[in-house]
This record gives sequence, structure tokens and C-alpha cells, in this order.
Amino acid sequence: GAAGLLTIEVFDALGKADVVVYDALVSGEILRLARPGMVMEYVGKRGGAPSCRQADITARLIELAREGRRVLRLKGGDPLVFGRGGEEALGLAAAGIPFRIMPGITAGIGGLAYAGLPATHRGINSAVTFLTGHDSGGHLPDGLDWAALAKGSPVLVVYMGLKHLGDITGQLIAHGRDPDEPVAIVSNATLADQKVLETTVSRAAAEAAAAGMKAPVITVIGRVVELRSQLDWLGRFVHPSAALQAAAPG
Repeated sequence: GAAGLLTIEVFDALGKADVVVYDALVSGEILRLARPGMVMEYVGKRGGAPSCRQADITARLIELAREGRRVLRLKGGDPLVFGRGGEEALGLAAAGIPFRIMPGITAGIGGLAYAGLPATHRGINSAVTFLTGHDSGGHLPDGLDWAALAKGSPVLVVYMGLKHLGDITGQLIAHGRDPDEPVAIVSNATLADQKVLETTVSRAAAEAAAAGMKAPVITVIGRVVELRSQLDWLGRFVHPSAALQAAAPG
């Protein structure tokens, strides 16, 4: 997302690494913060488009490290929240490559905040559940307990769920979720072209399609969506591009 959400630790790494291996959600604004002469390698994975194989990415990290390079593996959000960072780190560990993990601001927290959507709010929810909308093969995950999700978590935050949004909401309704419960769908969270659609569980898929919502998308289901009318600071007080420029380092 926005360059202003980089941690100081990652900003420092951009000035010290020899090679940065980066994902599709890393913007040019962020890459321009790297020191001059740094080698950039793109290994983006986008649904429906030609993408690097996960095994090949891990192998490349090992190869670069064994060449004596200082490698920065740069992801969007947090590497350990639906980011496959754990898989890559396990590969490095098995190969005897020393590494450190730098946490980031995940879309399910930072992206919602930029849309005026609190992940938790006293009096509304004491729990929040994060889930992914597709598995490694691009299909709806088959190991989810829909009954537990529908009835047990007051707020659900769905990553990468746009493609299967109709199936997700259908499963929730079938297992007892209120069809009229509010939903917010945030596209390109924290960026100048951020777009937010407020809808309901039963109408979410159809209205997202009608509105032309595009991935990457984060979806929140729950009564916290009702607070957006008061908490939409980006839309109420500042033009999005001005806010994001002000937030960027430098």
C-alpha cells in the first residue's frame, strides 16, 4: 500500500540490501526508496495472470543468498498474514540460510483504517476473524468451518475474496449469518485510487460486480461497517491523493 506505511526497519533495509525481490502489490513509489544501483527482481503472483511458482521464488532467494548477496524479500502488508512468508522462511531455514522477519501492516488492519473501518470496536465486537478467500490453487478453501464462522465471529475480514464472494456470502447465509448484515468492500486500500463499497451480505457479490470492484480487495463483514459514516476520515477531511502524499517519507 502507501509508502508512508512502511516500517522504519523496512525503509532502512531498502537502503542496505543488494537485491530486492518484490511482489505485485509493491508500488513504484516504494521501490523508488531503494538505494541507487540496487538490483530489482519481480516475482509477483496475481490471480488469473502468469505468475511465478512459489517453489521457484524460494529457490531464487536461496540462490541469491548463497552468492553472498544481502537480499530483501519485499511483500505487501505483513509477510506472515496470508503472505507465504512462513513458507519462504522455512525454505531458507532448511537450506541453512540466516534470515530475519520484519513485520508489516496487514491489509486487514491498515487497509480498513484507511477506509474508516475499525477491525474492533468496544460495544460491537470482542473478536475478529481473518480468513482467505482462496487457497493456493485459486479455489475457495475447503477446510473452513462455515457454521463456526457464521455464528461465532462478530466481524469477519476476508482477504482475496472477490472472485469467490458469492460463494463466501452464500455459505455464511446458509449457516445462519444475517443476510442484511453490513459489508464493506475496499479495493486498492491506502492508495490514491482506493474505492469502498458499502453493501450487505446478501447483495455483496452482485453489487461488487456492478460497481466494477477490482482486486486487490479486502472485505469486512459485521456491524463495525456502520461506523464508517463517522470514521471515513479520508473521504470527509482530505483528498485521498493529498493524504497519501503527505504520509509518504521524504
